[in-house]
Amino acid sequence: MVDQTAPAGPIGEPVVVGEDVWKVYGAGDTEVAALRGINVRILRGEILAVMGPSGCGKTTFLNCFSGLDEITRGTVSVEGTNIHTMPDARKSEYRARRTGFVFQSYNLLPILTAEENVEMPLLIAGRPAKEARTQAQEILGQMGLGDRLEHRPAELSGGQQQRVSLARALVARPAIVWADEPTGNLDAEGSREVTHLLRDLNRRFQQTMVVVTHDAEVAAACDRTLRMRDGQFVP
Repeated sequence: MVDQTAPAGPIGEPVVVGEDVWKVYGAGDTEVAALRGINVRILRGEILAVMGPSGCGKTTFLNCFSGLDEITRGTVSVEGTNIHTMPDARKSEYRARRTGFVFQSYNLLPILTAEENVEMPLLIAGRPAKEARTQAQEILGQMGLGDRLEHRPAELSGGQQQRVSLARALVARPAIVWADEPTGNLDAEGSREVTHLLRDLNRRFQQTMVVVTHDAEVAAACDRTLRMRDGQFVP
């Protein structure tokens, strides 16, 4: 297995540290190890790509390291806190405040406008409504969607919907953004648009991002790429 430490020329201190992380499903004869002793350090301000064939463990890695799923053994620390020792309520609250998520399917609420979708995580976190609305408008404007605030998802292109999803993930300035195949549902033009936006946002806000992808062009835009096979990072 590969011990993935920081790249040469560090960007910042480690924001995510995984040590001997295993995720095992089933037991006995049906036991399957989806993650097999992962060791990794993700630096503050870096944009990291995770690539590999279908079924290699990429999405399991994202789910376990973001706290969406439990691990079998090992430790995952985010900003120095072991997220898998937190009570469920505390873990949910921490994810809401300090992590953002971007998915292939956008996961926007169809009855809400772009503005309402983006301000929702701030409202859930207890921010005043006026402040949440202002921050949502500001980040959508920065993403070139200032004229689409009142549009619902069905009235937006795929690339625009993914930009709304990115805005929602970033509006609370989380410690890290986890993106699972963010260009998977987009055509070539939309994929390039979102890839350039990811890179621009990373540079503008020094935002740490982990991008699970099959797309070599997306990976090429990242600071480094880790390749996964059979639940492990490989050279």
